[in-house]
Amino acid sequence: MHSVDWKKYFYVFLVTGAIFLTAFFVSNTLGNKKIEDIQTMQNRVSIDILSSETQFALLSESSCETVGDTSLSKDLDSLAAKLSYAEVNLNSNKEDVLWLKKNYSLLEIKDYVLMKKLSDRCQVKPVYILYFYSNRAGACPDCQKEGIVLTELRKKYPGLRVYSFDYDLDLSAVKTLESLYNVQPELPAMVIHRSVQYGWKSVEDMEKVMPELATLTGTTTPVETSKNTTKK
Repeated sequence: MHSVDWKKYFYVFLVTGAIFLTAFFVSNTLGNKKIEDIQTMQNRVSIDILSSETQFALLSESSCETVGDTSLSKDLDSLAAKLSYAEVNLNSNKEDVLWLKKNYSLLEIKDYVLMKKLSDRCQVKPVYILYFYSNRAGACPDCQKEGIVLTELRKKYPGLRVYSFDYDLDLSAVKTLESLYNVQPELPAMVIHRSVQYGWKSVEDMEKVMPELATLTGTTTPVETSKNTTKK
């Protein structure tokens, strides 16, 4: 019979224990880091939301001369980028991401309503798209591609406003929009000129459907062209 080498087993136990403790420490550290990321994201977006809501209140009292110089549209774009990051990287806390998405959607609708009111007051016609998509698995294979197209359109025509809404979002204001324009779950769907366009559209397709895009040159917004047409 061979004698048991207890010293060998003792060393193996120490090494195994060290590996386990290291893995536990790393896992716990990464978990805390992810929670901190979520909290940081919440704080940043919450401040942005508060800032944007304050801008809405100020802009509603603005004259036509000052509306075109607002950075509100850029702020909404910045919020969208942060939410996109949150959806992809912070899935461990979907309730927090969902809360952020609902707040952002409400801001978009506020901006949409505000621009419609300003267009009436300033005698201009804003150029916008209401875009409905879905992140639900299998619900919209072309939504990601259409999102890329709309991003390209925004880069090419900075004055274009694109309001993006998750069709599946459980938010009464979004559901009201869907009902107003009778948007069906045939996604992607875009409301253009009060009618709904379904399916993937290329940049060229969109330019044909919206010839008014040609009027959006440089960084000029539709409202900026109204500086000499202000109602008294």
